[in-house]
Amino acid sequence: MQESNALTKKYIKDIKSADVWSVFKIIADFVKGFDELGDLGPTVTIFGSARTAEDKKYYKKARKLASMLGKSGFNIMTGGGPGIMEAANRGAHEHEHIESIGLNIDLPMEQIPNPYTSKELTFDYFFSRKVMLVKYSMAYVIFPGGFGTLDELFESLTLVQTKKVTGVKIFLVGSEFFQPLLDFIAEKLVKEGMIDSDDIELMTLTDDLDFVVSEIKKSLYKQIEVLESVGLKNTTYYKSLSSLKG
Repeated sequence: MQESNALTKKYIKDIKSADVWSVFKIIADFVKGFDELGDLGPTVTIFGSARTAEDKKYYKKARKLASMLGKSGFNIMTGGGPGIMEAANRGAHEHEHIESIGLNIDLPMEQIPNPYTSKELTFDYFFSRKVMLVKYSMAYVIFPGGFGTLDELFESLTLVQTKKVTGVKIFLVGSEFFQPLLDFIAEKLVKEGMIDSDDIELMTLTDDLDFVVSEIKKSLYKQIEVLESVGLKNTTYYKSLSSLKG
């Protein structure tokens, strides 16, 4: 209890602080991310619960999907912690030719770095970490999770809906888990006019891992065509995408 109170006071102090040095910590988070991740090739971010045990089906599915994507040449990025994040990094870690990336954050509980990353960064702030989790990926795969995972899902949807990111696919893996949420979105948000019916199509609900891999590959080809159309064939990013085209 004493430790919990101390941590609460620490985070309240961080939030309330008017200390100008906080600005430099924020800048440091972004500089670190841009510097370390800016030259990544094709990458898929996998989100999901930190509390999912190794013997659970979604852990096994996340590991298998990450391995399938890694075999196809895609780097895998996660939040770097246990559960689904560990499973995805573990699947990616089976393939030496790709990066298994973990973007960790200092939390009072749960966020213990998993041992399956080839590249690991630690962030002070959630918002800077979230930017890095979505900025360098061409697809987001959301497995079942709690508040943090749902936050990442809706952050991703908002970015795609508002076209702040383009050419990105969003997949929900876990029909049994996510279908009630999609029903709520359709029955409440769409019917109340808070989103368009087409907005539901921004995400794909599936349990078929082969389908996810296939759709991500199609997205890769489309992005290559877009880069060619705007004259960016000589960029490092174009070359990294093209290396997987075969």
